[in-house]
Amino acid sequence: MNMTKLLIGAGIIILLVVWFLFRPERLFISKTVNEDFPAVSAQLENQPDTAKILYQGSFHGVAHDTMGTATIYQSPDGKRVLRFTQFETSNGPDVQVYLVAADDSNDSETVTNAGFIHLAALKGNIGDQNYELPSDLDLNKYRSVTIWCRRFGVNFGTAPLTAKFS
Repeated sequence: MNMTKLLIGAGIIILLVVWFLFRPERLFISKTVNEDFPAVSAQLENQPDTAKILYQGSFHGVAHDTMGTATIYQSPDGKRVLRFTQFETSNGPDVQVYLVAADDSNDSETVTNAGFIHLAALKGNIGDQNYELPSDLDLNKYRSVTIWCRRFGVNFGTAPLTAKFS
């Protein structure tokens, strides 16, 4: 009787640990974000002529269907922001936004081999969202945006960035 209770207790603990590590419910539950431009760039919506689009690209899926546009804006005060619009990908555990030192990333190995800068955790797997860029970031080196599942080391999708300089 005591051995049965011990096995049941151990089984419950193992299931909880597996659930925590894999978070399978995130495969079915989406998180939608709809952010406006950040406050430092609020004038960009009202006066688009003052906004500079530095780089832009469309997402393509790698391990998961991923779509939308990634645009890097520079405000008149010099601050830069990465903005996703009409963005959509799969949800998952520990999904992050990386800038990658490669023209494109059609697999996971390219991300890890080329090198990357971690920007932030993905705010939502659906919707418009903003990520502030470090002021010293070399955009000539980091030429694509990748949605990365850190838990499994998988590239969900990538947007290769092309210079626009509007």
